[in-house]
Amino acid sequence: MPLPTTATAPFCPAEVKGSIVIDARQSRWTKLKRFAGPGLLVAIGYMDPGNWATDIQAGSQFGYSLLWVVALSSLAAIFLQMLAARLGLVAGRDLAQASYERYGRTGRFIQWITAEISIIACDIAEVLGCALAFKLLLGVPIAWGIVLTALDTMIVLGLQGKGFRQIEAIVFGLIGTMAFCFIAQVAMVPPDWHAVAAGLVPGAPSHDRRDAIVLALGIVGATIMPHNLYLHSSVVQTRRVVGGKRGDVHDTLALVRIDTWVSLLIAMCVNAAILILAGSVFHASGQTNVTDIEQAYQLITPIAGGAAAFMFGIALLASGQSSTLTGTIAGQVIMDGFLHMKIPCYQRRLITRGLALVPALIGVLWLGDGAVGKLLVWSQVLLSLQLPFAMWPLIRSVSDKRVMNGNTIGRPTQVFAWCLFAVITATNLLLIFGLG
Repeated sequence: MPLPTTATAPFCPAEVKGSIVIDARQSRWTKLKRFAGPGLLVAIGYMDPGNWATDIQAGSQFGYSLLWVVALSSLAAIFLQMLAARLGLVAGRDLAQASYERYGRTGRFIQWITAEISIIACDIAEVLGCALAFKLLLGVPIAWGIVLTALDTMIVLGLQGKGFRQIEAIVFGLIGTMAFCFIAQVAMVPPDWHAVAAGLVPGAPSHDRRDAIVLALGIVGATIMPHNLYLHSSVVQTRRVVGGKRGDVHDTLALVRIDTWVSLLIAMCVNAAILILAGSVFHASGQTNVTDIEQAYQLITPIAGGAAAFMFGIALLASGQSSTLTGTIAGQVIMDGFLHMKIPCYQRRLITRGLALVPALIGVLWLGDGAVGKLLVWSQVLLSLQLPFAMWPLIRSVSDKRVMNGNTIGRPTQVFAWCLFAVITATNLLLIFGLG
């Protein structure tokens, strides 16, 4: 297969902008079926191996007491993703493009660097997760598994030139695989549902509060991924509703809300299922020191059986591979928006994966296979630290009448958005200065 020399769809959303047209006169169900997709591409990033690491350790160490962090982080993610989608549809530009127009050279550079760091941090989690899946399912050593993950560039290359609907169908299949595996595992080891309900009530654990803050930050970073804000503001522009009485943008936004809420609620349920599974399997049996995915896999077998362990491994592999697709698209969006540069998607994938392979290999070879869990958790904490750098320009853009053509978010929404920004930033500072 000859290698492409130009950036082509679907990994360059600008080239398929408005390519999926929905007639507003069709039935609601028909419109939803044609519109569904952008939310799924975003949701897959919330179920990557980094989420697994934070949720497993949180469930093992604290039972269900940090379940409320998963729920509130997911609701915050839905709120921010709606802002990103609104920016893309109303302003007709993604977050990277809007930031390029708003800020000078220094501001653009800082935001571009932090966005790229967030993609690399996410990709490190994908590398480690896929390498673990290869080891658990095939017996491949972690270091060699990390090297094998470079081959996923061939998957990206094979999909170049395909339509967005085909990519979204693949992602939907991978999400369905993960959801089925975890629902089945929770059914095999039924939790104490009264305790699960109590875990949805906000509160701090009575022990190891420093660890709880680190894990809570990891959950936030894994749930509200910075690069997903750039991604959603771009891919949502592939949809266009026409023929409606209330206007194309208004009708499109109505469908965006449904697509985003349904997709991210599925992601929330999967993340909650991981934490609940860890709480019911490990914490309830006194195994409160399960800190990595491999350890969880080994302990699930004697407790829940080989079938549960096999599904655990399959879901892990699906998680890592699906995030590869969205990471590639987000990378193209950020590079195009900040640098006005378009390169073939396989080249973009090689750059990102190359930058992720080096720290992942160094970490495993230096610290050993047992460090994979810590590397995964801290990669998600790094995402949390990058989040304010994406939130700031997003909130400013959707509040600017010039950018939004007068269709800005309301004052209460602005206040809530800035309060959320302040809470996440303050929690990051607590971690940095060791005040937790």
